[in-house]
Amino acid sequence: MTTYHPSMARAWRAARVDNAMVQSRTARVRTRSIKTTTKDHLLRLALSMVDLTTLEGQDTPDKVRSLVVKAKRPFIEMPELPSCAAVCVYPAMVPYAREALDTHFQERRVGLASVATGFPSGQIPLNLKVAETRFAVEHGATEVDMVIDRGAFLSGDDERVFNEIVTIKDACGAARLKVIFETGELGTLDNVAAVSRLAIAAGADFIKTSTGKISPAATLPVTLVMLEAIREHYLATGHMVGMKPAGGIRDAKLALHNLVLVAETLGSDWMTNEWFRFGASSLANDLLFQLARRDDGGKHYVSPRRFSVE
Repeated sequence: MTTYHPSMARAWRAARVDNAMVQSRTARVRTRSIKTTTKDHLLRLALSMVDLTTLEGQDTPDKVRSLVVKAKRPFIEMPELPSCAAVCVYPAMVPYAREALDTHFQERRVGLASVATGFPSGQIPLNLKVAETRFAVEHGATEVDMVIDRGAFLSGDDERVFNEIVTIKDACGAARLKVIFETGELGTLDNVAAVSRLAIAAGADFIKTSTGKISPAATLPVTLVMLEAIREHYLATGHMVGMKPAGGIRDAKLALHNLVLVAETLGSDWMTNEWFRFGASSLANDLLFQLARRDDGGKHYVSPRRFSVE
């Protein structure tokens, strides 16, 4: 088990983000134009990276089952399209999602992610965070999306945040752990960089921007800073860590800009849903809209009503 030491926190907090460089790089990415076969490939790749998500108080077993069917076969009129990477639900919905995943389109593999640890605030005792994580994994979750205690981090209690991640990672067993920062509450890119280094050192398999409940969420500058922390760790250790921007990525154009950042910062090894995800719901439909238009040669209007709404 990874052990915390105060010198680690000093190193996380010491490095400063070059804000001008971040703004310059992300502004340049926004001007990139991607056309023809490359765009078609990236749209399909982005679809395969979506964690199709429902995290609402009105979620029902039937809604979750419908989400699973869509994740496995996103658009029935284009069966050649890839499945989404995973479905992401609350712990109570995990058993229903697991049942549906094991029943529908069994030849198509889709992961099952569960939020945990008092999502979205993270403000519950650690023993309850552990119990919630174990419940999700025992009922079939293959991935756990935990939220950190932002209050502890912002007050300088890095040891508490670090040890909670280590503890939840242990509770995950074989399931992969994504650590959510809720970057909209962190205030500065320096804090985003510091918490990224903290989570990676504590054993996160993925680092994730946001819960989708707070704005701003997955902005390009935040994503770039987190990708740079992953790059720094990889160059030092050879160990890969995944990235998941979530919240606010609603259209294909922004998704492709994110993929450009990944390719430029981390390289081709991260251009797969094993190492990069989008936490999104509406994004999937815009990707399908763009793909359907391209399949039709752009000759006809494609009604959004052709795609299911979660």
